[in-house]
Amino acid sequence: MRVSRWSSRGLVSCVLAAAVLGGSTTPAPDNAVIAGSAYGELDAFLQDQLGTLGIPGAAVVVVQHGVQVHSAAFGRADDSGRPMTVRTPVLLASTSKSLTTIAVMQQVEAGRLELDEPVRTYLPWFALKDSRASGISVRHLLHQSSGMSSADTAFEGSDAQGPEALEDGVRALSGSPLARSPGEAFGYANANYNILGLLVQTVSGQPFGDYMRQHIFEPLNMTHSHPTQAAARADNVAAGYSLWFGSFWRQTDVPAPSTGMPSTTMYSSAEDLGHELTALLGQGRYGDAPILQPHSVNAMFEPGVQVDGSKGYGMGWFTRPLVESADPAKQPQDSKLPLLLEHQGEWGNSHTYLAMIPDSGIGIALVINANDTSAPSRLKAIDGNVLRILHGQSPVPTMVQEDWLQRYSWAVALGLLLAELLSLWLSLSVLLRDRGRSRTWKPPTLAVSALLLDAFALWLCFLYAPARFDTNVAVIIRQFLDVGISLVPVLVLAVLWPIPRTALLLWRARTPSKVSQPR
Repeated sequence: MRVSRWSSRGLVSCVLAAAVLGGSTTPAPDNAVIAGSAYGELDAFLQDQLGTLGIPGAAVVVVQHGVQVHSAAFGRADDSGRPMTVRTPVLLASTSKSLTTIAVMQQVEAGRLELDEPVRTYLPWFALKDSRASGISVRHLLHQSSGMSSADTAFEGSDAQGPEALEDGVRALSGSPLARSPGEAFGYANANYNILGLLVQTVSGQPFGDYMRQHIFEPLNMTHSHPTQAAARADNVAAGYSLWFGSFWRQTDVPAPSTGMPSTTMYSSAEDLGHELTALLGQGRYGDAPILQPHSVNAMFEPGVQVDGSKGYGMGWFTRPLVESADPAKQPQDSKLPLLLEHQGEWGNSHTYLAMIPDSGIGIALVINANDTSAPSRLKAIDGNVLRILHGQSPVPTMVQEDWLQRYSWAVALGLLLAELLSLWLSLSVLLRDRGRSRTWKPPTLAVSALLLDAFALWLCFLYAPARFDTNVAVIIRQFLDVGISLVPVLVLAVLWPIPRTALLLWRARTPSKVSQPR
């Protein structure tokens, strides 16, 4: 159900004049102004997605040339039926990184950080399980090219809260290896931005959360943005939802540790994110407040490392040609398309999206208080279609890109649980029934079969799945609860039961059967 909507279609014709008077951006060509009819199409599309996918709530804001030109909210914020609004805080996940980048560049401008200085210049104790870590620089962290991997530095299963969690989390990286040499290639890891947050905290002499409130949220008038879970809850944060068993949405609490505040666990509303985009598109100014110098903003937008093909990564932003602005049938060259800066945020129960087109001064903030972890491409497709609609193109059908294991991981986990329970029942039936009775399963055969099942379960949980999803089993259990609810008993049985079960079955096999006496 659509809850609220504000669209200044009449204001669109005045946007360029307002931008000139505000002096915040260079006016783009007239043909770059979004057609007023696009907002109605955008709202209808989002309403349709909520109905089709069952998404609980969403909010979107569009800014252009320093003006909020459209905002709308749909659905509910929680199970009480509270309406979702453009001012409702939502867990940002990875779109937190763009806010942390602003804080880092402020410290660079202040002369407290230098982009090409090693992290150890500011954190002498910083170490990883690899001597090459001494070469990791501030720039490497910003460009996601430090050499760290997500799997080896995962923290998303933690419940840590409090101001000390950030430093504790960075210190805990000391046992993590490097996947590659610093600066060698792009390698996405949330830990990069957690370290950056600790750098800001260290050189500013101020807790990271306090710094964000004072130097970014307040100047940008982001009144519904928060660095901590407690502050967001006090401001009626939207509840998060997960798609359970690929079938139904359920309000779900997943860990949002303060350890990941700079990378993933800040909170904001669609309207507040529009203020951030306005400042970045305005060369670092929001109204009369200078947040960054223009050269710092330009450095953020410059891709510093290639991801794949024409996609790069700047400082907290992916960069690529805006293919959604062109007619797919014409297939224009990438070099002739506008530059798009974007970032998605994916958490166990939240999806967010930020996009900027500097050439036309357009910024888009989309927040959804839910995530389908079995097929996140469904929600990611919404992001691309929002871009298409605003550029006069028709939305394209969603194509699920995830493989069968991710889409049906809950079914695989449930199947493992049923297999382990069957193994447990067979073992107990052999151990407890009368030895003189005939049996289908002989103890040695059952012992070997059960051990093979346990070995497969442990290999899948601790080796294959973590490598496949670039994380660890603790994160899988805590962030993907429909999977974790089956995996926990599987792991308990596969870890604790095999030794006593095998010993008992072998003892049972060696114990002579009682010979029945004739009556």
